[in-house]
Amino acid sequence: MIDENLIASLSISDDDAVALLSPVMGRGGTMDVFLDKTVSSFTPGSILDGKIIGFAGDDVVVEVGLKSEGLIAREEFDNAAELRVGDKVQVLFEKIDEDSGMVALSKRKADRMLNWQRLIDTTREGDVVEGRVMRKIKGGLLVDIGVPVFLPASQVDVRRPGDIGDYIGRDIRAAVLKIDTERRNIVISRRKLIEEERESAKKRLMDTLKEGMIINGTVKNIADFGAFVDLGGIDGLLHITDMSWGRINHPSDMLRIDQKVEVKVLNIDREKEKIALGLKQKEASPWEEIEKKYPVGSRVKGEVVNIMSYGAFVRLEPGIEGLVHISEMSWTRRVNHPSELVQPGAPVDVVVLEIDKTKQEISLGMKQIEVNPWELVGEKYPRGTIIEGMVRNLANYGAFVEIEPGIDGLLHVSDISWTKKVTHPNEVFKKNDKLRCVVLDVDQEKQRVALGLKQLTEDPWLHAIPDAYKPGMVVRGKVTKITNFGVFVELENDLEGLLHISELADHKVENPQDVVKPMEEVDVKILRVDIEDRKIGLSLKRAQWGDTAGAPDAAEREERPSKKSPKRGGMDDHGAMGTDKITLG
Repeated sequence: MIDENLIASLSISDDDAVALLSPVMGRGGTMDVFLDKTVSSFTPGSILDGKIIGFAGDDVVVEVGLKSEGLIAREEFDNAAELRVGDKVQVLFEKIDEDSGMVALSKRKADRMLNWQRLIDTTREGDVVEGRVMRKIKGGLLVDIGVPVFLPASQVDVRRPGDIGDYIGRDIRAAVLKIDTERRNIVISRRKLIEEERESAKKRLMDTLKEGMIINGTVKNIADFGAFVDLGGIDGLLHITDMSWGRINHPSDMLRIDQKVEVKVLNIDREKEKIALGLKQKEASPWEEIEKKYPVGSRVKGEVVNIMSYGAFVRLEPGIEGLVHISEMSWTRRVNHPSELVQPGAPVDVVVLEIDKTKQEISLGMKQIEVNPWELVGEKYPRGTIIEGMVRNLANYGAFVEIEPGIDGLLHVSDISWTKKVTHPNEVFKKNDKLRCVVLDVDQEKQRVALGLKQLTEDPWLHAIPDAYKPGMVVRGKVTKITNFGVFVELENDLEGLLHISELADHKVENPQDVVKPMEEVDVKILRVDIEDRKIGLSLKRAQWGDTAGAPDAAEREERPSKKSPKRGGMDDHGAMGTDKITLG
């Protein structure tokens, strides 16, 4: 509604104004009436009834009862293609251009004002409205429900979407949260409407839902452990293990957001309102007759689908996988990781070793495809066979010697030397040394081969040592070790005798070091040679001159061997026992 200022703003004479508004004045009959109607009808911001009288390019010519017509862009009309001359329209009067005399009108602004008023008159907080999302604005979306209204990002959905811009151009339904008439501001919530509808639908669903039912749903969210499926009022969990009888790495391998799926209800917790769903349960389990399809001992073909440090998983058919443990991959090769032998996607022949239908597990073997070489070891290397091999590893108890690729034998420390006390094999060997050994025993069941090194020579305790060292003889040796009970004396390489503390001197000895020192050479008398226990007993006091209890006579002293004596029998080049020397150990 405008006042007298509108007339002045038109920059025309009073007569022209009267002529311009005469149609209105004619209806009232007096100038006063005309002025009242002018004031009430042509104020900037007023809604006027108009009529389309023509078209000018992209503009629509509208007559609203003034001297000049107004031009309105076609784009302001929702039904621009359907407009015809004579159509009635409501427009907003904005102003009259002083230079051209054209009337500035707006169809779009009139629609908004009319829609706003209509909305205020008919809509209350909590009512449901429909509209189209126009664009993103700070904090949310602008939605056209006849007038632009605000949809906060937190109210777009039950679960906040990753990008609310995906809703632009979509028609939505929402509940009115707040109406501010003074600021002409309306806030709506799609989330509230969804929650209300879901709550109602959930009650109906929970009353009718039963375990074992097949029901349709929509995938709403995907996580590493599974997917949440909207059943129409409540979400159910489809766990990754219930998606397929076969292997899947992630739920996204099978499902996508908003996908329609048909699922089976596995379990319902009505108290906690939790529902477990399944996809694979719609089909029969491939494990039902697994023993008939894959009997133990049968040879089958499969495909490597996954590799772990402890073995490889092999798919026999969709939904059926078995594990080839790393220990079942090769009879002889030392496999540090399954990837040394197989790769994902590679075909492989396996043998079924064991089936656990309850746990849905199958144990498979690769090495069983080939003949077990240990079955032939006993035939190839019977007891007494001389072999040559390389030291592959050293342990506290012995050395592992490679007989052939993948077949190792154990040379125990006790079988290294007849005379030397070996506490660790590294005292004698190092890795990669080549050795010549004899096979002592083959345990095919335990896959073990016992080797011996000392057995390559005759046991000197049988003849050589007893013949060379007789009780009563005086020999020279070197002190190698002193203990609280006596002294060990090396008679020759790798051969020691024990000089007990009681045989050190005629008097009682508290500390052997008071009598002898380490590495000191001493003359000792042989008291005994114990072949069974492989020990030689010595005496220092009986070897001393003047020892009446056991001193040797002159003839015995002449025969007393030096450190390099006695000359003893040994093996000649042909393996026969000689009488001039012996090699111990």
